[in-house]
Amino acid sequence: MRGPYIAGPVYDAVMFIGAPLLALALGVAISGTALADEEIVVWGQAGTVTSFFIGSFVMAHLGLVVVRSHLNPQIFRRHPARFVAVPLLLLFLLWASDWALAAAVVLSVLWDAVHSSLQTFGLGRIYDARRGNPTASGRRLDLGLNLLLYLGPIVAGATLLDHLQAFSAFERVGAVVFRQVPIHAEAHQATLAWALVIGGSIYLLLYVLQYIRLARQGHATSWQKVALLVSTGACSIYTWGFNSFGEAFFIMNFFHAWQYFGLVWWSERGNLRRLGRLDGVRWGGAAALAMMLLAAGAYGVWAEWVDSNEQRLALAITLVVSLMHFWYDGFIWSVRRREV
Repeated sequence: MRGPYIAGPVYDAVMFIGAPLLALALGVAISGTALADEEIVVWGQAGTVTSFFIGSFVMAHLGLVVVRSHLNPQIFRRHPARFVAVPLLLLFLLWASDWALAAAVVLSVLWDAVHSSLQTFGLGRIYDARRGNPTASGRRLDLGLNLLLYLGPIVAGATLLDHLQAFSAFERVGAVVFRQVPIHAEAHQATLAWALVIGGSIYLLLYVLQYIRLARQGHATSWQKVALLVSTGACSIYTWGFNSFGEAFFIMNFFHAWQYFGLVWWSERGNLRRLGRLDGVRWGGAAALAMMLLAAGAYGVWAEWVDSNEQRLALAITLVVSLMHFWYDGFIWSVRRREV
């Protein structure tokens, strides 16, 4: 019996709840080592071992969404136009328009930050549902808290300008005015930081008070969700906010992608076995897992190593995969629609 867990105590601890702390430990371990600091050249691309790894891992998890969206017959039948027509139309638009391409680059970076916070939100809502709570109970409170815990440290912390560098994509179309966004953000970051500290503190107090009220009305507290929020929030504040070890992007992207691999395998393992005709095969589960990892990994390595600056089609494809991943995740893991 899973009980209050998604998959089970050990699986959840490793793949979901403890993932931020695992990523933080890995980030600290590689900081200052040759893996993170010494530049190498592979297939004409320069980078470090860790930058190649995390880039491929992130791209792999973005492509992994098709296992849930396109390879799950039940989900695919509900949204065929979203899964076929929309990505093709978007690919054509990005191929044909420089403005659309520049806008997609910026959107992918900003949406990625929001999407990452919503993944933790979604996991927390699943934990609440496991406790038998109504799907709407505390939903807006959790949404606000997750956005605050993930986006707040970015806006107020050491990595804001890194996130805003995507606006340089508009220089390709001569819209240099957008290049001023990072400059204005840096000039007003101190004010934003104080506003977030004050506003965030008030929100945290209201969040606790509202959940005390819900508990008195019969809402069951999910300690799994609490542990997930604490580990994620602590990692986000420490990493995005201060970036003490210089591995903020590795840490935050690693645990997000790690959780996603765990979520997709938990949800789709039976479907993957059926698709691979592996039902009843002794090592069918291991074979299905290997197929999933190899397919996602192959896309991840290609997307990381292809020179998207020189190959417009490759850039358009990776942007479509990224944007569709962010969009699809908003409804294919819906607790309110009882699809998980």
